[in-house]
Amino acid sequence: MQLEEQGIAVAHYDMRFAKPIDEALLHEVFSKYKKVITLEDGCIIGGMGSAVIEFMADHAYTAQVKRLGIPDKFIEHGEQAELWNECGFSVEGICATVYELAGIKKATLTG
Repeated sequence: MQLEEQGIAVAHYDMRFAKPIDEALLHEVFSKYKKVITLEDGCIIGGMGSAVIEFMADHAYTAQVKRLGIPDKFIEHGEQAELWNECGFSVEGICATVYELAGIKKATLTG
């Protein structure tokens, strides 16, 4: 994995359902991590990432959360990989977001 090759440890949690939200899982996530990225193949606004932020606020957790998904703008038709890239949640887009949250400039990475 690209991030592990750079010495960046990440965790992955699968939120299989938007409703009802998995509160036990989110308590675990926000108890362990202060930087969280949500990723969904759907609209960012009003999506699962928004529900995660609402949960965080309702339970007085503090974390830096970045939501990745389809932005609130017109997206052209195309191949799935092209659309993921345009919306910022291709592999490269996800890695760039991790680097940004970690405060790592890509030029300083090894490999």
